[in-house]
Amino acid sequence: MFEGLAANYERYMTLLAERQKLVASNIANADTPGYHTKDIDFRSEFENLSEDMSPNVIEPPNLAVKSDGNNVDLDREARLLAENALRYQIATNFAHGDLNDVKMAINEGKS
Repeated sequence: MFEGLAANYERYMTLLAERQKLVASNIANADTPGYHTKDIDFRSEFENLSEDMSPNVIEPPNLAVKSDGNNVDLDREARLLAENALRYQIATNFAHGDLNDVKMAINEGKS
């Protein structure tokens, strides 16, 4: 029972970590001429990710390209950082609650 939950949390957290790396790279390259924003389709990747596959990195469509060929939008990247942090906190809270439920069930079985 718990293995299925743990696998889902692991996949979700892995995707969050990958997205965090991409967003950090995008921000670091905000002034690099010709750099194009990278991201992952989070929902699609979560639904399809297996344990041995890395997420598919995409270039988000419809981003404005500056005269130097760079399309990093710092406002978008800041929003993604905040969204990622919120998702991480929520996932951590859910995982903690599920672990507490399992612990409580184990302790009740001992009495």
